[in-house]
Amino acid sequence: MSGGEAFGTLPDGREVRKITIGAGDLTTSFLDYGARLQAVHLPGVDHSLTPGSDRMEDYLGPLLYHGALVGPVVNRLTGAKAVIAGRECTFEANQNGHITLHSGAAGTWGKVWEIAESGPSHVVFAVDLPDGEGGFPGNRRIEARFEAEAPATLRMTLTATTDAPTLMNCANHSYWTMDGGETWDGHTLQVLADRVTETTDEDAPTGRVLPVEDLGLDLREGRVLDVETFRVDHNFCLSDAPEALRVAAHLTGRNGLTLTVATTEPGLQFFDNRTSVRPGCVPFEAIAIEAQNWPDAPNQEGFPSIELAPGETYRTVTEWRFSR
Repeated sequence: MSGGEAFGTLPDGREVRKITIGAGDLTTSFLDYGARLQAVHLPGVDHSLTPGSDRMEDYLGPLLYHGALVGPVVNRLTGAKAVIAGRECTFEANQNGHITLHSGAAGTWGKVWEIAESGPSHVVFAVDLPDGEGGFPGNRRIEARFEAEAPATLRMTLTATTDAPTLMNCANHSYWTMDGGETWDGHTLQVLADRVTETTDEDAPTGRVLPVEDLGLDLREGRVLDVETFRVDHNFCLSDAPEALRVAAHLTGRNGLTLTVATTEPGLQFFDNRTSVRPGCVPFEAIAIEAQNWPDAPNQEGFPSIELAPGETYRTVTEWRFSR
């Protein structure tokens, strides 16, 4: 089915649609390009809580991942390879010539998804990925269901299936700002994790899992962020495997508006937005919060598995809850 309104056109002529859903105080807009969360609004707040754009061309350039559903494998795969069911598979090395970032050009962030179902408070996007695309095996189907719930909660439920052993680790890649200021300076961030995956100077996992204190990233009691000193592009380890839905983090603006993130995922990636700059804006405008499995899991012994087998269903739930 189709729905929504015309938003823009891709270079190959395909139309991109925008669809808006809401409930209670919450109004959210999505694009079928990348199953992308484009805007989040609350009454009395004069800015979108997730910075986006009204121009299609921005999502083809500086906002490549902003708000998108990133899969089949979000984050990084070192060596641009992985062993899947005993077979070594190679992928596009789109970061520094030897790392796969966000599945390369085969990523779901760059696809026009089907609007499979929609209503006043929900929308379901679906995409089919062919066997071998980008090096990933299996004919796969991913569905993303977004539901708005009063007073102000947005829930995302992701499911996926495959007809051959493959990798599956998807995440929403939205950036968040409660104040809508020039940067996230002065926001308070609390992350309920006591471990973090160490990274190289290329932001790829080393394989070591360290106490948050070792990297100066202990946010369990909450910390007021300082844009001059706080740098993060790390996966915080919430658990060693997916769990029941539970609160993982709080982001609070100086204005008292709070985003609470709850997820079933074992990891929460934070990125300070030092590079993905919106036209006319500055670095560090908003902070990315990505609920996902631990990055580079197939290449790191002891990391939670992201393999998906035929007959299994991948399922993950994330909620964004807003309160004043």
